[in-house]
Amino acid sequence: MSEPHEIKVMVVDDHPMWRDAVARDLAAAGFDVVATAGDGPEAVRRARAAAPHVLVLDLNLPGMPGVQVCRELVGANPALRVLVLSASGEHADVLEAVKSGATGYLLKSAGAQELIDAVCRTAAGDPVFTPGLAGLVLGEYRRLATHPVPAAPDEPKAPQLTDRETEVLRLVAKGLSYKQIAERLVISHRTVQNHVQNTLGKLQLHNRVELVRYAIERGLDDA
Repeated sequence: MSEPHEIKVMVVDDHPMWRDAVARDLAAAGFDVVATAGDGPEAVRRARAAAPHVLVLDLNLPGMPGVQVCRELVGANPALRVLVLSASGEHADVLEAVKSGATGYLLKSAGAQELIDAVCRTAAGDPVFTPGLAGLVLGEYRRLATHPVPAAPDEPKAPQLTDRETEVLRLVAKGLSYKQIAERLVISHRTVQNHVQNTLGKLQLHNRVELVRYAIERGLDDA
């Protein structure tokens, strides 16, 4: 896992005092806070210019909803990690954020240290959720998997994954974090990340959300 000083962070929130406080806490923890923004269009412009590793994003933004900001930025740069920091714990908001490409979802009631840890884990690609929300998201993956998109007649055969890539994919589908997978398989966190990135490339998928859905559709979570 990267050290805070190696992680470029951008904070997006329409409340100036809250935005400044979050940016200050993250900077004090050693993160490189490269930009802030107070509305959706500004967030998109500044994120493209500043190229953060992690975007700490509120959902309720003027000009453009946070989920649209997430969708546009992650669509253009799948390597970007988005940690939603919202006052809303509504299930619909959580699921929409994840479907838009967010890596994690934290409520604003989280403490400063919880936020700092979440940003570190998000940068590493781990899904980070306020307790109680992770099960909701995994349940939605399973629901989506019961209604898979039909394959096109000329769709090419799925690429062949190695045994280790398949094993890592199975554990991702079960909801394990990269750290937990590394411990389970007795390999390094970086090796887990490499296997996931290789698998994403082979399957032509863009993020962990699509990867989990792919795995569940093929029953790997029950293996």
